[in-house]
Amino acid sequence: MDRLGNSGSVKERLTEICDAQPFVTRFLVRNLKTGETIERGAEEETPSASTRKTSIMMAALKAVHERRLDLEEPITYEARFAEEVASGMFRYLTPGIVISLRDAITGMMVLSDNVCTRMVFERLTLEEVDCYCKSIGMKGTHHRFLIPPLALPPDHALTSVTTTTARDQAFLLQTILDAQASPEAAAKLGTSPELCAYALQTLKNQILRYAIPSRLPFGTVVAHKGGTGKRGRMNAGIVYRDGAPFYIICAYTDDVPQVMPDGTPGYTVALETIGRLSRACWDGFSHNDQ
Repeated sequence: MDRLGNSGSVKERLTEICDAQPFVTRFLVRNLKTGETIERGAEEETPSASTRKTSIMMAALKAVHERRLDLEEPITYEARFAEEVASGMFRYLTPGIVISLRDAITGMMVLSDNVCTRMVFERLTLEEVDCYCKSIGMKGTHHRFLIPPLALPPDHALTSVTTTTARDQAFLLQTILDAQASPEAAAKLGTSPELCAYALQTLKNQILRYAIPSRLPFGTVVAHKGGTGKRGRMNAGIVYRDGAPFYIICAYTDDVPQVMPDGTPGYTVALETIGRLSRACWDGFSHNDQ
């Protein structure tokens, strides 16, 4: 049972959930009502998988703010965009479709569509996005590829993929959230409050409901981005309660076995572990408010 008893702290429950599994789980959670932060390996470099796309979105919005890009720019879907792509639905559609940069960002974020990711990323450069992360303080985030290689083994090296830290992702989400009311926070991201409002809404539009939202009450608003990696699963987001931001949770599993001892696929347990961490925060932070 995931609900906290009176004698257990949130930190104890989070530790218990992580220690119950044979794989690595790194996380940072923050109670947005009290500021309490709990972390485990939050500064350790870990594969980012598609959680990297939040920073790609913000780098693109910086370029929009600087008028180097236009959200209404039309982009034609070319067959080459689907090469070496293993996520999303565009790869199954007929080339020739025209969408806007705004729609490409939407596809990249809400369905993690890597055709859309390529559309967005090709209007930037790998160096630009990597330098953007470093410039705003995400020192543990390293963008290494436009689209990650498909043939990676499960035990691939960290240098084979884009990497990040739970702390970096929490910082990014916190700053996007702060920018809803703070021009200074928006300026830190190199953009405007209006574009940060668009970014937050895009995160809220996420339709994949595994991991962070999976054990929360139906209809809970979660502004988040998940990821699927060869070494694990990951999810970083802001959970809302009663219309207000409640907590930030950035969780990254690593060294996840392909198959667990009982035959369950490792990725299933990894996603369930993140869901349990989120539910422990939901229950525990609520209990602390009482």
